[in-house]
Amino acid sequence: MTIAPEGRRMLRVEARNAATPIEKKPEWIRTRATMGPEYTELKQLVHGGGLHTVCEEAGCPNIFECWEDREATFLIGGDQCTRRCDFCQIDTGKPADFDADEPRRVAESVRTMGLRYSTVTGVARDDLADGGAWLYAETVRQIHALNPETGVELLIPDFNARPDDLAEVFSSRPEVLAHNVETVPRIFKQIRPGFRYDRSLSVITAARDAGLVTKSNLILGMGETYDEVVAALQDLHDAGCDVLTITQYLRPSVRHHPVDRWVKPEEFVALSEEAERIGFLGVMSGPLVRSSYRAGRLWAQAMTRRGQEIPAALAHLATPGSARQEASSLLAR
Repeated sequence: MTIAPEGRRMLRVEARNAATPIEKKPEWIRTRATMGPEYTELKQLVHGGGLHTVCEEAGCPNIFECWEDREATFLIGGDQCTRRCDFCQIDTGKPADFDADEPRRVAESVRTMGLRYSTVTGVARDDLADGGAWLYAETVRQIHALNPETGVELLIPDFNARPDDLAEVFSSRPEVLAHNVETVPRIFKQIRPGFRYDRSLSVITAARDAGLVTKSNLILGMGETYDEVVAALQDLHDAGCDVLTITQYLRPSVRHHPVDRWVKPEEFVALSEEAERIGFLGVMSGPLVRSSYRAGRLWAQAMTRRGQEIPAALAHLATPGSARQEASSLLAR
């Protein structure tokens, strides 16, 4: 019997994945810790207040840069997902008890941390009648109510594309509504068996039709080809996606999908240029870019390119600055 690290028996796909050792990362996948004053203060606030962020708990390599810019990400709905994606480090299991007070606590954490922009994501909750739609929406509402000068990006599952649940989420009016497609159609079912490619595109279209700025993410290195990625870019744009991040797959453990290839920075630059040509309003592309990386600036860029006014309370997000993990920045060093 093959045992997973937490003591349970491995799923068949996990045992198959575990036959491939963890791959050695190439030299261009690295980040330098730069601990500025904002990062240091934020770390003290988080630890002193017993707060929890995805940034720290997932060991995100961009924490130093994002926290210096007063941006952070929160996970809601518990730490067990009702679906299993082959790249994701969040475990699949019995969901946590429903916690109606969680939105208030997240909003208070945002206030304590003095964030300029917050990303809220969460697990799939297929055990709940609404898939957790109220929880996602209420978290946005509470953050906006308590922190009127903080932008909110909401990264959602697909809620099986149920119109009423999507309408509940969209009614909270996050600055950005994100739903990540993650990979290309040919390998989608293998990588994300609980989702459907066309259904994910329909969620993005519904958000666009609701008047929201929309966003998605593609992960490279799981078996796709360059031409398939370009085709997926076109699919996303046709579906109404405004903003896009493109990143390298980093394998969380031997239980997860093996890395198929390490994508060089030059390819990330080429894909960024392709996305700009297709017509995306904002793109971040690089090996260590993550879907919430420089999220506030991408939103502000999208608003400007849409010809829409950035609310005065959020004008600070339009401040230009560096993006160290963007592939073009890596090549310029």
